[in-house]
Amino acid sequence: MPRPPVDTVPRRRWGMGALLGSGILISFLDRINLAAAAPFLQRDLHLTPVQIGKLLSVMFIPYAVLQIPIGLLVDRWGATWMGRIGAFLWTAASALTALAGGYGGIMAARLVLGVAEAPSFPTVAKATGHWFPRHERARATAIFDASAKFSSVIGVPLLGWVIAKWGWRWGFGITSAISFVYFIAYTALYRDPSNDRHLSAAEHAYILEGGGMAEGTSGAGSLAMLGYLLCQTKVWGLALGFGAYGYAFYLFLNWLPDYMVRTGGMTNLKTAAVPWAVATVTDAVVGGWLIDRLIARGVDETRVRKSVLVVGMLLGLAIIGATQTANPRWALFWLSVSLGGLAAAAPVGWSLPSLIAPRGGTGTVSGIMNLAVNAMGIAAPYATGYIIQETGSFKWAFLVAAAVLAVGIFAFIFLLGRIEPLPGPALG
Repeated sequence: MPRPPVDTVPRRRWGMGALLGSGILISFLDRINLAAAAPFLQRDLHLTPVQIGKLLSVMFIPYAVLQIPIGLLVDRWGATWMGRIGAFLWTAASALTALAGGYGGIMAARLVLGVAEAPSFPTVAKATGHWFPRHERARATAIFDASAKFSSVIGVPLLGWVIAKWGWRWGFGITSAISFVYFIAYTALYRDPSNDRHLSAAEHAYILEGGGMAEGTSGAGSLAMLGYLLCQTKVWGLALGFGAYGYAFYLFLNWLPDYMVRTGGMTNLKTAAVPWAVATVTDAVVGGWLIDRLIARGVDETRVRKSVLVVGMLLGLAIIGATQTANPRWALFWLSVSLGGLAAAAPVGWSLPSLIAPRGGTGTVSGIMNLAVNAMGIAAPYATGYIIQETGSFKWAFLVAAAVLAVGIFAFIFLLGRIEPLPGPALG
């Protein structure tokens, strides 16, 4: 049966995409609030760069460790309940940070945040797979990935202003309140397609006929699925490649405000939003619209997605340019090119679990990938703080990020293979 013209199909799925993207944006506000507060915490609590690095990285310890178990739970319980649980818990975590008594209290609250946010990306990846056909998956994924970047465009200057005016506790309190509003909205609005009474039969058929991921669990047990996936070269290529992206991304996310303050003072903090604004545009236009456009015109799906992955990661190496200049404007230019390239590649990476996973395995593939990404969320902030303390500059921190990106490029080229679903573990 020929695919119906897209302009005749209702667009309920895009409303769900906007809801999921809003959740990622808000969850990242709960992450970057500490990055925005870091220069003020360092001054007020007399913290060293290594101590700041520990605060910035500690949430990723439980976050990374829980990715595979959470992925299994997402595959078992579904996106509806795991999304609700996660949003409620990250609301509580930011509230605890606002009430913390000092360095130890903030550390404990960030550990809670790591547990709370662990379901976020596996849940959204699974929901996107259910709600969108394959030929719209890049744009759908770009919605929530661009939202992660856009959170820094609005969050760093807004939270920086709030914290400068009323103190760092207010920054965490405001993000907690925003998160609670999202929890209410998600609870009221999100359902899987088969349970959404506002989804028309025509649109549901359009999603399924276009390769939308079937709902339900795999016939294999959770541990059997995990063991099978860990033996797949394709999964290792995804994990290593996107883990390298994660190192650079979390360096930018956690240390870019501090870098801008060091190069231009407190008044330069607002310029930290510039690379994120570039990243938001490249994420949506290249990582989303362009990919779907090329695939719709008949260009090979693997060729399109892998080209954007590799070229985006290569552009990420522009971070080296910031080590070769003492001019803050040129440094900002090179960092914008680097983050813009990485952002273009990111929607492809986040869409891959729903594109390569066997039935019932998307959450688990997402968990494996996110474990790799967020292990780098532990390493990058702490390693960067250590390097800065030992060398007094960001130069070697940026060069280390470039070396890690080179490893990721190798993994995407030689290990990932064709972008197509794995057959799944044998039953019986």
